[in-house]
Amino acid sequence: MADMIELARQHGSYGYRRVAVLLRDAGWQVSVGRVERLWKREGLKVPPKQQKKGRLWLNDGSCIRLRPEYRNHVWSYGFVHCLTDDGKAFGRLNILDEFSRECLAIRVKRKLNSADVIDVLTDLFILRGPPAFVRSDNGPEFVAQAVQDWIAAVGARTAFIEPGSPWENGYVESFNARFRDELPNREIFRSLRQAQIIIEGWRKHYNTKRPHSALGCRPPAPETIVHMETRPIMHQQAIRTSQISLPTSRARQARDPRLRR
Repeated sequence: MADMIELARQHGSYGYRRVAVLLRDAGWQVSVGRVERLWKREGLKVPPKQQKKGRLWLNDGSCIRLRPEYRNHVWSYGFVHCLTDDGKAFGRLNILDEFSRECLAIRVKRKLNSADVIDVLTDLFILRGPPAFVRSDNGPEFVAQAVQDWIAAVGARTAFIEPGSPWENGYVESFNARFRDELPNREIFRSLRQAQIIIEGWRKHYNTKRPHSALGCRPPAPETIVHMETRPIMHQQAIRTSQISLPTSRARQARDPRLRR
């Protein structure tokens, strides 16, 4: 099964018959009929038109893909469009840390542009510091010169995926699929403000509570509980001061009959 899926991935234009031949060449004793049944069960099919895939080549001729290696190494972002109950569209700008899988921000507005991208990134750079790379597709909001100049000014680098290759931005694509299944497909947004509140609540739940399979069923950014003292320090000092002064006032009353009234 794993070899069949790997061959289908490597040879996107091959059907199950050619894959069956390759499997037999590799030593598997399988018939074309069995490969066809497994092929259909896995939902594999040949796309009507194969997209050309660009590759990132090094000087020695080897191919490399940018992989996140630590927190704040690679951020990725992308736009997704939704609808409110009145049929009006609104956009979502999702920003993720690819290593930790944490959703850093979701900006929800009727119309999003490059100014919104800069605004959200500015807040995140201040709170978390700039990442080494920012990955995105080639949408006009991301390739805008103002956005590229701002990212370069803080010491980060852009990592644009190849046109027509959304799988190269797989972290955001996977996040968008989870979001769509868990919120828009189950929730009716009566207004833009309601959508903003509900989506922000879901983002916090996703980061702090929702188990993530790639993280060993742990959330990306679990909440940390800090045990605080039950009373403020100033209040405790005031209580201790009153407790110290109380015996003194009673002693004075005992010595001076005029203070007993």
